[in-house]
Amino acid sequence: MKLNEHYKNLQESYLFSTVAHKVNAYAAAHPSAKILRLGIGDVTLPLAPAVVAAMAAAVEEMGRKETFRGYGPEQGYPFLRESIRQYYARRGVTLAADEIFISDGAKSDLGNILDLFAAENAVLVPDPVYPVYVDTNVMAGRRILFADAAESNGFLPMPDEKVQADIVYICSPNNPTGAAYSREQLAAWVNYARRRGAVILYDAAYECFVREEGLARSIYEVEGAEECAVEFCSFSKTAGFTGTRCGYTVVPHALAGGALNKMWLRRQTTKFNGVPYIVQRGAAAVFTEEGEKQIAENLAVYRRNAARLCRCLDGLGIWYTGGKNSPYVWLRCPGFDDSWKFFDYLLEEANVVGTPGCGFGKNGQGYFRLTAFGGEDTTAEAAERLTRLLSRG
Repeated sequence: MKLNEHYKNLQESYLFSTVAHKVNAYAAAHPSAKILRLGIGDVTLPLAPAVVAAMAAAVEEMGRKETFRGYGPEQGYPFLRESIRQYYARRGVTLAADEIFISDGAKSDLGNILDLFAAENAVLVPDPVYPVYVDTNVMAGRRILFADAAESNGFLPMPDEKVQADIVYICSPNNPTGAAYSREQLAAWVNYARRRGAVILYDAAYECFVREEGLARSIYEVEGAEECAVEFCSFSKTAGFTGTRCGYTVVPHALAGGALNKMWLRRQTTKFNGVPYIVQRGAAAVFTEEGEKQIAENLAVYRRNAARLCRCLDGLGIWYTGGKNSPYVWLRCPGFDDSWKFFDYLLEEANVVGTPGCGFGKNGQGYFRLTAFGGEDTTAEAAERLTRLLSRG
């Protein structure tokens, strides 16, 4: 028996585990401290009533012999796949239902999709980046290249023809920076991938936050993307499913001459038993008229939180990006070159928790991420504390 030696190349600790350890240690030493957590991107508002009602009805179905369901289709029930197809259609994107695969979340599929690609493929990821993109490829032993994101390019790196990549990761709106690509910018990436014969793995988990005209919510808004891109999306941030677990991945028939769609279907039917029927009924309710209205109300809360954080930083004269089309606000650490030192400073002096930018890559050093997923009262109090603390210096 031999172990996968590539695991030795992983960072010793996952970023958010380190954050949790630091916060828990501080809380244990200061039990009376009221710690405000704007770090991990977990939602705080409950599931929409339409979703809860659909799931409750599905539970009732599972309790009656005539409507009980056992194993479902690994690729997802037709009713949910069709709901998602229509959701795209309302935004001008044409998909076939069998190009849509239901999953237990985008994070899982972003890692699992790598089963379809040879280990010798070179992978291009932005820096800073969501750690899962890097870690899953480190585990497989792939060569990883980095596209530099910085203030100078708005944290939106563009293709470099000198870089020879086979798999390209794009997240828009981006985690951690909140920056979002325009359709024209994505078109440049699509053209790069088509010329290279590369595949784009497009993480659209935060697409529901995009409101600005000209920005893309799906890479399939770009002509030719169906020939080179796989899109991953999730109900986690759209509808509060972080604890319920449901997402979907789009693998077009036009990609790799249809081979990738067939391979993904084969992979899923072999390694995945599908998302529970009850959860899929709840997910389908997201796309009903009532569900969309209720979810829009929840999203409005998070948007108000993001706007509040942006106003706070504007008042302090601190550079940032994100917030407008994203639940994340990415700021330059004022007075600190080290993101972890700024993390410790905020925790100790204001009892506010964020995420150090350096945990997302070398280009994140000196930057910091705040999330808008806290409660409105929590966000308002955090903004007040930040204003009091940071206005001193």
